[in-house]
Amino acid sequence: MLKIAFDPIYAHPLPEGHRFPMLKYELIPAQLLHEGVITPGNLFSPDALSEDIILKTHDGHYWHQLRDLTLPQKEQRSIGFPLSARLVEREIRIAKGTIDGCLLAFDNKIAFNVAGGTHHAGTNWGEGFCLLNDQAIAANYLLNNNLAISILIIDLDVHQGNGTAQIFENEPRVFTFSMHGANNFPSRKETSDLDIPLADGVEDEEYLNVLYDTLPKLITQQKPDFIFYLAGVDVLATDKLGKLALSKEGCKARDRFVFEQCIANKLPVQVSMGGGYSPQIRDIVEAHCNTYRVATDLYF
Repeated sequence: MLKIAFDPIYAHPLPEGHRFPMLKYELIPAQLLHEGVITPGNLFSPDALSEDIILKTHDGHYWHQLRDLTLPQKEQRSIGFPLSARLVEREIRIAKGTIDGCLLAFDNKIAFNVAGGTHHAGTNWGEGFCLLNDQAIAANYLLNNNLAISILIIDLDVHQGNGTAQIFENEPRVFTFSMHGANNFPSRKETSDLDIPLADGVEDEEYLNVLYDTLPKLITQQKPDFIFYLAGVDVLATDKLGKLALSKEGCKARDRFVFEQCIANKLPVQVSMGGGYSPQIRDIVEAHCNTYRVATDLYF
């Protein structure tokens, strides 16, 4: 059964006036339920993550400032959201949902987190709407509990996974792969194990050909036993914060190929949804829902 981490707090951690970016977290499961792609039994609500697990990835001083709501205003501005107890709770539940998804993926081959993909959070910083790095926390959890020995993180959000790259820069058991817009946020990139920066305006054919050529070779070379996939839909031509030009069908073909590679190589995969900032919320929700539709077709 496809298992999907979702909690109502994903959609409502912010004061009025800041909520548009969060609407998709409520609308994605609602649309999938409406279509019959999933039932309520596919959804689970994660608990809060324990502090000791957070501290395996994030610096103690930074975490304590988040926890105690004492993060300096300048650093809050870098995050992009006003800091609050509900926002911090949201982040720790997202991270727990990603860990839970990993454990479920060992049996089900795939699991989703409706939120997550908070790849701009580094060891001791947050930025770009990211406070804690859910997939980095989960990858360290797998390594620390001897549940994986070689991990591949496939980051196909339009923005480079700079926080993830920094966290694992000295960890040979985690290979970070980011394919992103070259001229997009963050302005200062970190160094992933493999970065593929793309020029502005890249469309479906060019994008997919690069992915088709890269990913199978990468899996063969790295021989991972677990995969994390960050499936941002800010690669769409409609996205106001992205500079690429994929169609919804191109984005769907991207997801299909990633999942086909996981299936062909018998690799469990945890999927976090990442960014999506098209002006029309229906474009964001439809593109994200396509990721679930493809997974359901291929796995179930």
